[in-house]
Amino acid sequence: MKVLVTGANGFLGKNLQLYLRERSDVEVRCFTREQSLDDLVDLLTDVDFVFHLAGINRPQDPQEYVTGNADLTRALCGAVAEVAACGGKKIPVLFTSSIQSERDNPYGQSKQTAERVLFELQREYGVPVHIFRLPNVFGKWCKPNYNSAVATFCHNIAYGLPIQIHDPAAILTLVYVDDVIERFIQLMDGLNVAMDSDGFMAVTPLYSTTVGEVADLVQRFKVSRETLITEKVGVGLVRKLYATYVSYLPKQAFSYPVPQYGDARGVFVEMLKTPNCGQFSFFTAYSGVTRGGHYHHSKTEKFLVIMGEARFRFRHMQTGEDYELMTRGGVPEIVDTVPGWTHDITNVGEGEMVVMIWASEIFDRDRPDTYVCLQ
Repeated sequence: MKVLVTGANGFLGKNLQLYLRERSDVEVRCFTREQSLDDLVDLLTDVDFVFHLAGINRPQDPQEYVTGNADLTRALCGAVAEVAACGGKKIPVLFTSSIQSERDNPYGQSKQTAERVLFELQREYGVPVHIFRLPNVFGKWCKPNYNSAVATFCHNIAYGLPIQIHDPAAILTLVYVDDVIERFIQLMDGLNVAMDSDGFMAVTPLYSTTVGEVADLVQRFKVSRETLITEKVGVGLVRKLYATYVSYLPKQAFSYPVPQYGDARGVFVEMLKTPNCGQFSFFTAYSGVTRGGHYHHSKTEKFLVIMGEARFRFRHMQTGEDYELMTRGGVPEIVDTVPGWTHDITNVGEGEMVVMIWASEIFDRDRPDTYVCLQ
């Protein structure tokens, strides 16, 4: 399949190209601002689908709205119509409009004009047309300090630069770039995508939030490197905002230090803490060293020996029953600690032992739920 992408160097264009390069069955042709409208006819030769993503949204001269949105779309539609009239091939066109197209301003009017031209192409030549009125799209590679509050917040906070918020309560309707591209590719592959009552294509999920909430969340992403307490970045809007924030980190911030606590037994390092799912750490132990020797009422832990040989010993705090097991690095075996059983771990090998730990709760020095009871 051959596809043409207009606006190939823009935010959506870059993300779309990355996805399409993952497909061995797709050949991509690009149309950028450096090219002439006269190039469109040749670029459409043998093309099977058009992603019309090019547009102007913040020009120096308002007249650029007309040339960059309406006139470009007319030229593209003219070229697609020529292909349909001469060879009978009806090349589907996907167009990214904006929810602002309903507004009575130069930008909205130019987008409305482009929409009308595309719908006329559909009526006159039977060309499939898919128009998306997109809200605020966010994700990697969006230009900061331009027209996206999310991109600006992520970039500036990642670089330690100030942000300005005029109205924290202002509503933001957001859609994530990967969700947008997924819908685009579904259409390219001939799959049905939801359409609203006015004939515009829909993208889901949409997220409704406020400017202040987004700014506060991005600030917490940055602070999490100091507290080690992560936000709930596994699902939904928070997951996507976190991925976006990390994509703006400068290269020198790709890594960061964490505290290390050492004594005669080895070292202990905390890696990551979560609000309600515990924390991750690791420790080392020299040959012959025993760690632990305590029990918990409610807290549980999971141990994974990464390197070395370990002996775990358990004793029931009520019955006195004993249990012992051995494990070592290279064996993917998790050892659980059980409430009400005292437990310790001894390095029975000759070299250093390294053990990864997950604890079901963040360690609280005031209420540690850890009671020493040596065996």
